[in-house]
Amino acid sequence: MVTRSKDETKVVLTRPLSLDGDSEVDYRAPNLIQRLSSLFKNVRPGSDLTHFKLPPLFNFPKSHLQCYGETVYCIGSDMLSRCSLADNSVDRFTSVVAWSISTLRPPIFGVAPYNPILGETHHVSRANLNVLLEQISHHPPVSALHATDEEQNIELIWCQQCVSKFHGASVETEVRGKRQLKLLSRGETYEMNSPNLLIRFLPIPGVDWAGNVRIRCPESGLEAELRYGPKSFLGLRGSHKSVKGKIYETSTRRTLFEVNGHWDRTVTMKDINSGKLSIIYNAKDVFSGLKTPVVNDLQGVRSSESAVVWSELSQAIMSQDWEKAKEAKNALEEKQRELLRERESKGATWVPQHFCVTYSKDGGWDCSPTQQWVPPAPIVVPLS
Repeated sequence: MVTRSKDETKVVLTRPLSLDGDSEVDYRAPNLIQRLSSLFKNVRPGSDLTHFKLPPLFNFPKSHLQCYGETVYCIGSDMLSRCSLADNSVDRFTSVVAWSISTLRPPIFGVAPYNPILGETHHVSRANLNVLLEQISHHPPVSALHATDEEQNIELIWCQQCVSKFHGASVETEVRGKRQLKLLSRGETYEMNSPNLLIRFLPIPGVDWAGNVRIRCPESGLEAELRYGPKSFLGLRGSHKSVKGKIYETSTRRTLFEVNGHWDRTVTMKDINSGKLSIIYNAKDVFSGLKTPVVNDLQGVRSSESAVVWSELSQAIMSQDWEKAKEAKNALEEKQRELLRERESKGATWVPQHFCVTYSKDGGWDCSPTQQWVPPAPIVVPLS
């Protein structure tokens, strides 16, 4: 969707990724593997790809900041509200585990979103949930998310840094950072991390989420350990898009539930005491009827909004005008280099608009929002 104001400012919004990983552009070219191989032919195994620049041909029309936000506001079933509505701490915790699984999105093999520019923002509302993201660092790339629902007394505070490394036959993106879900009316805070993204070129191309996720709630004394597993290197073992794990008491390490399933299908939970099996997550419910966000207040859209910053490039990619896409991307990158040179000449340091940033001793990032509640956004997700 393209929206223009009187001064010709473009706002380009694209549909969210479906369960099948559909995009606005068909990338199923027969020579995709050859093109990817040529792209990485001069990159050494173990190299950090943080500063690696993809040509537009390998981008799909969306910023990483938008993809990050979509995991929260693009949903077919409101699993977030259920976390707060559950009557007891065990039910709330299992609801949080299910919601955490729902934040995974099917990636598309061979293409990636844009790397956000410094100060880029993304502000979208879905009903009472208001979501605001900001790129608080460019080198290294760090994104911050703040989302609030005043009606349900829910707050999300996430800080995420992606570090990609090339391993010859694969690329692994480690997603560093802390995610917090706060159920304010319950006095509970849930801390969790994210699995890593694994892109494999050979022998069987594919992309999947992999690694361990830990979810803990100090107030309830409950924890969960989830393992996301891709196929083996030869594709002969392992379970594609699988998730397995357990929910247990922190103090005694006693397992209460076993978790098993696939994040693109269903996930079940088995009560260890009773043996009862129940479905806690159904991907079809989460991904059904996803709506493309629309502009509700054109005058309220910031110039730093992702859908504005990348509008020219997104429109060129959707039109498959690769020469125009290259020009748009080069122009944007050159503008960022000019702004950096200007800041350096003045001795100025970039300060985020919506987050206060601190750095831990281990080199990690932490951020806290500058406002208690995220205001309603000029871009909204239609409910029907």
